[in-house]
Amino acid sequence: MALQTTWFIFITLLWTGFFILEGFDFGVGMLVPLLGHDDTERRILRTTTGPFWDGNEVWLLTAGGATFAAFPDWYASMFQAYYLPLFLVLAALILRAVGTEFRDKMPTARWRSAWDWLMAVACLLVPLLTGVALGGLLHGLPLDANHDFTGNFLDLVQPFPLFMGITFAGLCLLQGLMFLRLKTVDELEARSLRGAQRVGLGVAGLVAVYMVWTQQAAAAGIIPNAGLWLALTAAVAAAWLAYHPPHSGWAFTASATAIAFTVIGFFATLYPNLMVSSTSSANTITKADSSGSYTLTLMTIITLVMLPVVLLYTAWNYWVFRQRVTRADVAPEPSSPS
Repeated sequence: MALQTTWFIFITLLWTGFFILEGFDFGVGMLVPLLGHDDTERRILRTTTGPFWDGNEVWLLTAGGATFAAFPDWYASMFQAYYLPLFLVLAALILRAVGTEFRDKMPTARWRSAWDWLMAVACLLVPLLTGVALGGLLHGLPLDANHDFTGNFLDLVQPFPLFMGITFAGLCLLQGLMFLRLKTVDELEARSLRGAQRVGLGVAGLVAVYMVWTQQAAAAGIIPNAGLWLALTAAVAAAWLAYHPPHSGWAFTASATAIAFTVIGFFATLYPNLMVSSTSSANTITKADSSGSYTLTLMTIITLVMLPVVLLYTAWNYWVFRQRVTRADVAPEPSSPS
């Protein structure tokens, strides 16, 4: 039982790390065609996340791998039910990677603009669809006694999962704006500040509605757990700090904290369930539907050895590339008008 809970917590932390770190990646990706007024500015925006985005994806892959190894029934049922949305998530991640490589292969403005917008859509779809998939775990999906999904597409697009996807996309957008306040200068920094001021209050409102709705979806009344209260507090703090330019570091920290406790609060509400069945509570997948103790013990040992290495490398990477990106760091390239 202790190992099952440990791995549930570890998977929660993996999802938390993914949304915090990829949150600003996705946010910046959505903002490139909106904040960048010329090709040089758009290249500056893309450069801010250049050293980080591919490493940040590892958190999602690790979360999927840990779920497969620790809770195979959960993994199988979730991918069976959400095959199309998760396939679209994979396609969007591939499109972002391809766009990063192909965007500057041709010097035409039309070519580059098309890739900027395609990558923006991809960066929107990932948190949106991932949030929808996670929301369905709590809202409930039709599962039979074998934990097989017996519903249809309409069962996947219920109001609560859709709202959870919108909330996660909004949090990522705000995180991207807060990140750009730290990584850009002059007019780009000013636009990021104005964008955060416009978005901040709206995101705080989304988190407030999400906080109450999550508890109702879990049939646990309307008193949110501590994680969701902290998520709302951090979101309000981020919205307030958006109006204070000298505190860009604290604003980013508040935004990241809002994401962290939104994810943690969700999984705390879900626990000890892993995937709720709307057909019968007897068909709900719980933490008891885990791998054997040998598998969980071996995974724990490997994690305790490797996790510090990964965290140290990640911290080192962010420290090395901590400087702001300026026009001097991105040499302008000629671009034809069409």
